[in-house]
Amino acid sequence: MEITKVEVRPMRDEGNLKAFCSIVFDDVFIVHSVKVIQGKESLFVAMPSREVKNGEFRDTAHPIDNSFRLKMEEIILTKYKEVVGENGEEAVLSPDIPTEDLTF
Repeated sequence: MEITKVEVRPMRDEGNLKAFCSIVFDDVFIVHSVKVIQGKESLFVAMPSREVKNGEFRDTAHPIDNSFRLKMEEIILTKYKEVVGENGEEAVLSPDIPTEDLTF
């Protein structure tokens, strides 16, 4: 399974939530609501989740293979940094560059 597209939607003034992402696998399956979150020491990726009756949150979709999880996180965080820049400010895009070119 390959990640064929990552879309990043930066959030403004949302505290530790830095972006929502959508990930396309093999050009046939998409997962929405993947989050980029600023942790205490670094950014991390949080999978889509829902709250259960006891107040805990459970992932609704997630990788079960750790090496794939690490690969996916690396791709998402790389794309996030391309979109917002290394310093966390949204990059200024040239009008000559179509936004669809900003995907993997």
